[in-house]
Amino acid sequence: MKLELKNRLSLRLLRVVLLSALIVGVVLSCAQIVFDAYKTKQSVANDAHRILGMFRDPSTQAVYSLDREMGMQVIEGLFQHESVQMASIGHPNEPMLAERERPPAEIATRWLTDPILGKAQKYSTQLVGKGPYSEYYGDLNITLDTAAYGENFITNSVIIFISGVLRALAMGLVLYLVYHWLLTKPLAKIIEHLSDINPDRPSAHKLPMIKGNEHNELGVWVNTANQLLESIERNTSLRHEAENSLQRMAQYDFLTGLPNRQQLQHQLDQILNDAGRLQRRVAVLCVGLDDFKGVNEQYSYQAGDQLLLALSDRLRGHGGRLGVLARLGGDQFALVQADIEQPYEAAELAQSVLDDISNPFTLDDHLVHLRATIGITLFPEDGDSTEKLLQKAEQTMTLAKSRSRNRYQFYIASVDSEMRRLRELEKDLRIALEGNQLHLVYQPQISYQAKHVVGVEALLRWEHPQLGWIPPDQFIPLAEQNGSIIAIGEWVLDQACRQLRDWHDQGFNHLRMAINLSTVQLHHAELPRMVNNLLQMYRLPARSLELEVTETGLMEDISTAAQHLLSLRRAGALIAIDDFGTGYSSLSYLKSLPLDKIKIDKSFVQDLLEDEDDATIVRAIIQLGKSLGMQVIAEGVETAAQEAYIISEGCHEGQGYFYSKPLPARELTLYLKQARRIHAASDSAAL
Repeated sequence: MKLELKNRLSLRLLRVVLLSALIVGVVLSCAQIVFDAYKTKQSVANDAHRILGMFRDPSTQAVYSLDREMGMQVIEGLFQHESVQMASIGHPNEPMLAERERPPAEIATRWLTDPILGKAQKYSTQLVGKGPYSEYYGDLNITLDTAAYGENFITNSVIIFISGVLRALAMGLVLYLVYHWLLTKPLAKIIEHLSDINPDRPSAHKLPMIKGNEHNELGVWVNTANQLLESIERNTSLRHEAENSLQRMAQYDFLTGLPNRQQLQHQLDQILNDAGRLQRRVAVLCVGLDDFKGVNEQYSYQAGDQLLLALSDRLRGHGGRLGVLARLGGDQFALVQADIEQPYEAAELAQSVLDDISNPFTLDDHLVHLRATIGITLFPEDGDSTEKLLQKAEQTMTLAKSRSRNRYQFYIASVDSEMRRLRELEKDLRIALEGNQLHLVYQPQISYQAKHVVGVEALLRWEHPQLGWIPPDQFIPLAEQNGSIIAIGEWVLDQACRQLRDWHDQGFNHLRMAINLSTVQLHHAELPRMVNNLLQMYRLPARSLELEVTETGLMEDISTAAQHLLSLRRAGALIAIDDFGTGYSSLSYLKSLPLDKIKIDKSFVQDLLEDEDDATIVRAIIQLGKSLGMQVIAEGVETAAQEAYIISEGCHEGQGYFYSKPLPARELTLYLKQARRIHAASDSAAL
């Protein structure tokens, strides 16, 4: 293999070496010239001081005796030096005794040397008499023309520059010849032998060792290259095996061994083609685990992988009814049921899968319960392509999770519009706070012992400019998903504390403000500092702010939640658990969390007089709170009978429409004033 001349390493090396040598020579020569300029300036100064030293005494004698003729003789002596341009003798406050000046020398190099050395340099020395008093008589002043010095400087600089460049180029050429002999020439021989290698049998022709290079880098390179050629031939078959393995990895999930999304699409394409030809239905089921993130955080991600493997094995147990089982990614799986006649067959499969998943999994001597939500699409009703069916199945599963989990749901025509509506709502929510669309209303909380209002709960409302009032259970999950809940939560805390300060200033010093925290807010690291700052800024006493957290939010990570709640309590807030009884109610976690109050969910209160189970749950919660030394408040109290029942069981506080619906701040202020008058009147009547 012959290289073109312009591409040869030796030629490129020659260029680089010569250019580098030229640059080095120029730099060093310039440095030498700069140093020579400095020495020339020193030479001018030295000559000036020598001349002044020679003529100081006669100049002193002349100025002392005021002998003008003698002074001119001294001046004429000074002008014998060709560089003296001006000279004068005399006292600076009197006319000069003698002086003379001549024009600058006409030398061709002045244009270059004047900026370097200066056009002329002035020097002077004081003329002082001898004796004990050293009387000052005047000055001897001279001006030296630098042209002659500059001419010599230019001559020397040219010699320095040319000789420096030539020396550098000569050294570069020598280095090139050495480098060419030791490296590029042996490399050229190696290249000639490389061109003789047979690609099919690379180890049949070995590279010869270059004489004299057995123990240096070239020798190591030749030996390594020969070993590499042998390895290439030896590993050819291994390469084919690796390619096959990579192809499998591209089509199958690494953890579970199930087909991945790409392979699923390929297989589903074939199933849909056959179903279209035979006019049969196909069902696509998208299975998404509920709260699997909490399992990972509670145990570990390795444990989560073990659960996914166990779940894959259970799903394989339905293989007799499946055309394809695949993992879409994360905690989502896809099941394809081919050749079905009626949709109920897909429903039966979905319910069977849900029942199978609901059975507990054994993980390191722990029983772990999983739940799942399934979205179902049908071919050809819901789509005629793989992409559409998978997309709609995932959309249906996501929408079903937002409404109610642990169930299956078929795709309906309104899913697309519902998803678009949620996306538009999420986009509008991002600007709702800036657009002053969010408002707070307040619902009073009644103490059954004191028989008056002891607190209010701040409730967030969104008035959309086109859609009107949006229920909190619709926009709060959206805010948690897009992260805007942090800014909204800060605004709610600030507005509620501001309003509480206003009510305290109006004399309602006993009033307490309850505010709901979302799970995202609870895990926000800056929340305790924010709460502490607000309490100080609005001069609110400790424990006048009550933060409510949901039971399900706490259960996602109990240990972390306990740390965050403890930080909030240290900041001066009370902690209440909201919607108690609707989640994983457990005495063990209640004892481990820093809680001050339990709030009975309204779903138990509203039917407690008709449903014995609800009444039992309410009684149990009240007794549990009392045994743990916590306050218990019931929400959703709407009738006097409900109030009487919970009071009889020992409930401390109540909240609901029986007392007041949620009111704007101005209306609740009137409510508080009226309640205060009624309470005062009842106290007077009692006296």
